[in-house]
Amino acid sequence: MRFRMRSYFNRLVVMPFKPKEGHSILLLCNHFSWWDGLWGNYLAYWHLDRKLYIMMQEDHLRKRMLLNLFGGFSIDRSSREMIKSLQYAANLLNDKENLVVVFPQGQLISNHTTDIVVEKGIERLIKNIKGPCQIVYSCALIDYFESLKPSVFFHLYDCGVAGELSFEELTSKINLFHQQALKDQVNVEH
Repeated sequence: MRFRMRSYFNRLVVMPFKPKEGHSILLLCNHFSWWDGLWGNYLAYWHLDRKLYIMMQEDHLRKRMLLNLFGGFSIDRSSREMIKSLQYAANLLNDKENLVVVFPQGQLISNHTTDIVVEKGIERLIKNIKGPCQIVYSCALIDYFESLKPSVFFHLYDCGVAGELSFEELTSKINLFHQQALKDQVNVEH
């Protein structure tokens, strides 16, 4: 996996970040490309040292069944099965060894957007987590600079611990950090 990433990208740069020990991780990622789930795998394995699971829309997962091998599981936001998927994710996050990637926008949006709309299902998911769980927002941004291949810059932010902040606080923190990451991206070293 790491070799494949290196062959498609000039660099993969993870800004300094240290996960909380003894906590699972709910990794909320901006969702703008086909690569997002694989980047979640890269972050989980190489930087956050957790076992990966990825919540994906059912129709998207059907098109990319390979992601089942990387812990992919589906959610159908238009059916009552959505509640079961959210509960499954919450149960996974009760184990401190696990990391669940969720795309809070629920759809593909340009990585140049300045506002991240966090769907209400995230609130339900967080309320059902019983064990200690760190909520991390990952803002992946791409630049080419002098290379033919893009470089990916992962800006990671500790939003807090599940149960210790409101949904409104979480949404506000994600948006403030996302906007700051866009500003900081102008000054990344290349």
